[in-house]
Amino acid sequence: MAKINTQHSYPGVHSLSVRTADEDIERIENGYIRAHSLREDASSELQGVISVEGGLVPESQTSSFTGRGAMARLSRFVLSVRSWATRHSHREDQRPDSFLERIRGPELVEVSTRQSNIRSFLGARERPGAASSHWPLARFNVNFSNNTNEDKKEEKKEVKEEKKEEKKEEKKEEKKEEKKDDKKDDKKDDKKKEEQKKEVFVIDPSSNLYYNWLTVIAAPVFYNWCMLVCRACFDELQMDHIKMWLFLDYLSDIIYVIDMFVRFRTGFLEQGLLVKDEKKLREHYTKTVQFKLDVLSLVPTDLAYFKLGLNYPELRFNRLLRIARLFEFFDRTETRTNYPNMFRIGNLVLYILIIIHWNACIYFAISKVIGFGTDTWVYPNVSVPEYARLSRKYIYSLYWSTLTLTTIGETPPPVKDEEYLFVVIDFLVGVLIFATIVGNVGSMISNMNASRAEFQAKVDSIKQYMQFRKVTKDLEARVIKWFDYLWTNKKTVDEKEVLKNLPDKLKAEIAINVHLDTLRKVRIFQDCEAGLLIELVLKLKPTVFSPGDYICKKGDIGREMYIIKEGKLAVVADDGITQFVVLSDGSYFGEISILNIKGSKSGNRRTANIRSIGYSDLFCLSKDDLMEALTEYPEAKKALEEKGRQILMKDNLIDEEAAKAGADPKDLEEKIGRLEVALDTLQTRFARLMAEYTASQQKVKQRLARVETRVKKYGSGSLSIAEAEAEKPEEEKK
Repeated sequence: MAKINTQHSYPGVHSLSVRTADEDIERIENGYIRAHSLREDASSELQGVISVEGGLVPESQTSSFTGRGAMARLSRFVLSVRSWATRHSHREDQRPDSFLERIRGPELVEVSTRQSNIRSFLGARERPGAASSHWPLARFNVNFSNNTNEDKKEEKKEVKEEKKEEKKEEKKEEKKEEKKDDKKDDKKDDKKKEEQKKEVFVIDPSSNLYYNWLTVIAAPVFYNWCMLVCRACFDELQMDHIKMWLFLDYLSDIIYVIDMFVRFRTGFLEQGLLVKDEKKLREHYTKTVQFKLDVLSLVPTDLAYFKLGLNYPELRFNRLLRIARLFEFFDRTETRTNYPNMFRIGNLVLYILIIIHWNACIYFAISKVIGFGTDTWVYPNVSVPEYARLSRKYIYSLYWSTLTLTTIGETPPPVKDEEYLFVVIDFLVGVLIFATIVGNVGSMISNMNASRAEFQAKVDSIKQYMQFRKVTKDLEARVIKWFDYLWTNKKTVDEKEVLKNLPDKLKAEIAINVHLDTLRKVRIFQDCEAGLLIELVLKLKPTVFSPGDYICKKGDIGREMYIIKEGKLAVVADDGITQFVVLSDGSYFGEISILNIKGSKSGNRRTANIRSIGYSDLFCLSKDDLMEALTEYPEAKKALEEKGRQILMKDNLIDEEAAKAGADPKDLEEKIGRLEVALDTLQTRFARLMAEYTASQQKVKQRLARVETRVKKYGSGSLSIAEAEAEKPEEEKK
């Protein structure tokens, strides 16, 4: 057995440096030196012993103890136990949880592949020395007595080369990833292009383009409804202008075809969004009844001209099925026009004329079938030159149709049964149609005068009140003039009443559009946030003052501030004649009195007399409305009070000692009042809850009493099902 001499001074014996495979992996991967644990120091010592016993130390230097085989076996056993423990612990650490494996699977795979690459790289380094050494770890054992500077340099070079190779591999991987990203971006761009290609031109039904197209399509529909029946009944009208009719007919057919394409590209709302998918648009249109009517209206029935001749325009009656487009045009026009009542009346007159026109054409056609001049009811004999003209034929028929449908004139009585039947149908249709039309016209006319009638009712009631209370004639005349001014200048509209049906958002937008510029002219509101200005804009109330009216007087309590919209106001002396200043459009006053600034010498009192020179339109903002709006904006309230305080300090109208004093007793009184109101509401709620509690308690007591009686009656056993069912209706009745 080799002996180790511990008395010789070998520094390498106590500072053996062993590089295991795991340490080499971490040095390559992380590039820094780890601190060794006690277990790794012990293993390095054991490996040093093995290396010494393996013959690396000569026998001349080993003289301390013997038993080489026993020591080697012991060290091998310890190293095998350590390697097994490290492998086991490594496997336990690498075993992922099932949830983490699902969530973080790619990361674990990436780490494992990286470690396998590094280990394969280390294995490639170890292969050349595998034949010369039986111990894998002995290759990394370094005896400082035999190490030289050249070995260290070689190791450093190897580490540098390894780092360079790692950097090259990382660069290659980065290039591959960049290429993959570029490919993905190209695919995304291709998809976007495909989506852009898929998007088709869609017409919004609420756009001006769609309304303009309705105007175009309404013209051929109206042409067919007016001229086809007239051409079918009056032969001269058809044959004398055949080329013009053919041109207009086929032009209308072309517009009909284009209209079908427009319908295929007309969008509709789905979940509040305009649908632009070509397939959905096509399916939506083809499932409607109007699609079938549109197809029928384009059936080429006029091909029968080749067999029957050109004198049969009634073959084109299927073109009348596009009447829905005409009604849609009328509806859109009614919503867009600024004179809806006038449009409704004109629309009804047009319907009346079309009905009379069709009835006149049918009368002339029946007269032609029966025979002209055969009796007194039909159209006179056309052999008479006076009745042979086309204009006379149409005007005579139109006159007869008007008298019959309106039932206001005498017409020749019918003679034959067919004539009687036609006249009866005409009377019935005339009564039904004109009853509805006249009713609609009456309601329209009454609606047109509704505002005037309502305004006149207010004036009449005030006149009656002033006469009953015996108001002076001068004051009565001023009141009537004020009403006349409101009516002539169209200022009788109550804004709140008109806008009450709109949502709050649209109300705010209208108010901002009308009043925001006026409100921003006030100094104290110039730097306020937009939310507060919107709240205040909704609370502005328009008021009108007549000539000579006082808007405020000196010493009055200020509860409102005013902004001049139109008119002129004068700041006058106490006599009401001497004018100091004239206020015009955009001026304002009374803003300090509604802020309740502490220390103000004037308090909430008015400091001047302001009188209207002529008729003046003002916006009024009350103190209560301002304070209600400022409750949600405490910072804005502080800023407004500070601005008002600065204005008062410039005019020397503030008492600084009073401003620095405590809270205003009026504010405390208001707070106490609010607390009392809140306490009252709480008391009422508590009383209501107590009443409900007592009622429920009584019900529980009654139920317990019933249970006790049943137990006493039937004993501790359960009731039979029949008896329980028999008692249920009695309980329900109670």
